[in-house]
Amino acid sequence: MQIMQNPVLKDTHMKNVQTLVDKINGAEAVLVGAAAGMSASCGFNFFYQNDAMFQKYLGDFHKKYGFTGAFNGFYYHYPSPEARWAFLARMGYMEYECPTGQPYYDLMELLRGKNYHIMTTNQDFQFTRVVPEEKLSAIQGDSRYYQCSRRCHDHIYYNKELVYAMNEAIDENLCIPVEMIPRCPRCGAQMEPWVRGYTFLEGEKYREEYRKINEFLEQNKEKKILFLELGVGRMTPMFIQEPFWNLTYSLPRAFYITINPRDALLPGELEKKGLAVKEDIAAVLRDAVEIQKGENRTKGQ
Repeated sequence: MQIMQNPVLKDTHMKNVQTLVDKINGAEAVLVGAAAGMSASCGFNFFYQNDAMFQKYLGDFHKKYGFTGAFNGFYYHYPSPEARWAFLARMGYMEYECPTGQPYYDLMELLRGKNYHIMTTNQDFQFTRVVPEEKLSAIQGDSRYYQCSRRCHDHIYYNKELVYAMNEAIDENLCIPVEMIPRCPRCGAQMEPWVRGYTFLEGEKYREEYRKINEFLEQNKEKKILFLELGVGRMTPMFIQEPFWNLTYSLPRAFYITINPRDALLPGELEKKGLAVKEDIAAVLRDAVEIQKGENRTKGQ
């Protein structure tokens, strides 16, 4: 890695990592905001690239339709509902089968024993495997659920069993049987993945995700709170980044850290209350865990 080869970069890296560890250890509360860059740091780029995971699970769809990445596949105009749902089933199957990335485990190791909450715009449910439900807010939906496309009622449906059944039924034309297309049990309309889009259901579950965040903030706003932003890009800064900036600015004991190899930004107003780490998230979290372990061993002696 370049960081290990360049002494200046290595010193900067280790200084940033030490600051992260110190701020986490010194915080009375930590609110984490994680976006697509968090999963990308695991090497999972299948939403935007034809990476190895994409080729393994969706390579046949790419060969037939030509799109790049699962995100483009999600919005592709398929020739039939049976073809579209075949893609959605395979994409869901890929997300269920995808292993949890090491940066997620490293983050949770850093937060062990801390008063924390995590909010995420990711819909790939990587966090759900390592974070208790009450400490996690998926504010842009969760691919594990389907909803009525007409939003005729306020309920979402866990879909794992259905996803696996549809994936198993995909034929040589990359279609599922028409009778397997998921339909609303109340109005008969086609279902949709419960993720941000034209029909996204902002109902009880959606409000519950924000309730958890607001309660955490209300309980900890007077404390020494760290806002830790991981992998937020320029597509949707309004969901995590801009609120974190405003909260850090307005709360007297708040501190803000953003980690992103491309888009780590620090407003001038937060120069004394924040740190922008323009580095690989996986490397920063990995080394932070090692430093924290070393400090814990020292304290134990």
